[in-house]
Amino acid sequence: MKRDYYESPKAGWLMKQMWTAAGGDRYLLERATYSDQIKYMCLGGIVFATGAMAGIAGGYAYYTIFEPRSSAIENPVDMGVVMTAVVFGILWGLMIFNIDRFIVTSTGKGDGTEEITWLEFKGAIPRILMGAIIAITISKPVEIRMFKTEIDAKLYEKQLELQKEFEKRTTANFEERLKIVEADLGQIANERKEIIDRIKIAEKEYTDQLQGRAGAPAGDGKLSQALKQQLNSLKSDLDRFDQINSEKLKESETKRKQLLADKDIALSKNVKVAEGLDGLLERIKLAHEVAGFWITLFITLLFMAIELTPVFFKLMLIKSPYDYLAENRDELIKAEKGIEIQYDFYTDKEGVERHLVINHEAHRMIYEKKKVTEIQKELTDYAIEKYKEREKKKIDDNLDDFIKTI
Repeated sequence: MKRDYYESPKAGWLMKQMWTAAGGDRYLLERATYSDQIKYMCLGGIVFATGAMAGIAGGYAYYTIFEPRSSAIENPVDMGVVMTAVVFGILWGLMIFNIDRFIVTSTGKGDGTEEITWLEFKGAIPRILMGAIIAITISKPVEIRMFKTEIDAKLYEKQLELQKEFEKRTTANFEERLKIVEADLGQIANERKEIIDRIKIAEKEYTDQLQGRAGAPAGDGKLSQALKQQLNSLKSDLDRFDQINSEKLKESETKRKQLLADKDIALSKNVKVAEGLDGLLERIKLAHEVAGFWITLFITLLFMAIELTPVFFKLMLIKSPYDYLAENRDELIKAEKGIEIQYDFYTDKEGVERHLVINHEAHRMIYEKKKVTEIQKELTDYAIEKYKEREKKKIDDNLDDFIKTI
């Protein structure tokens, strides 16, 4: 706007977009001072930067949550998840941008001085809390990306430890089950071994008797025949034992082979189980472990400072021409619409001064409605009175007809 004493600089496209991000009135800013224009441009830049960082952080967090699980060292990029993460990041960034824009635009100027009083700070607490929560949600994904190399190394170590622990537990589990099956097999084997040992002893005694090494005459005598009969009986017992226990032996051996096969399958999954330890929560924990308390706190405070700067910045702003122009605009709009505010008109029960708001347009419309209603009542009463007079005249002129009608 051109004046004799001052000419407002012409704003460029980028500056106007930053004004919009900060919730500034472009019409008034184009007529305000250059310092006002710069203030709202900086405010808008902070809001836009916060939204952009939130979008990047949200997209990275989404990818970390939904990426295919693999080794922390060998971690291939999945383009499908990348595309969905980009879409989510844009939506998340726009949402945070909108929330920040609301926080900034809804934060007033306080008392218009550089000092932030307790009342001003107390009124801004809800916005400060919202900004702090947003700053924390932004800082954590950025933090795990900053320390990704160190986190990957630590995570790989934990995956190896988990893999070894899984192998140990799996082996112990199957060893217990194999002991039961092998115990059944061992009992049958021991019983069979006892019968075989007895057969060997009987064979030796029979051979010794035939060859005369048992102290008796050699030959196939009555003692040899008795020993032969005993040997045949033991062999029959062995055949009968094998026949009775063959199904049980076969079943136990099948169970043993199946357990060994299941054990191999379970152990083959240990790598997959270990690679499952690659989520967002685990990386955040490792980020705190790698970076330490103070570095983590510093990063969080840095993002909180960026997020909360516009709130404190607006509370510290001194009233400028733009603010007076905005107040004048508001008063003009209220006057145009017939709204009158009498400031500090009365004190409520709690001792707080309140404004009296008078809506003249509404009062005028209510007054008109009341008057129209009163006139309608008067006309209705008049019409009823005239109707009574007309009916009375009819009765006076034709009394007999009225009586017959009744």
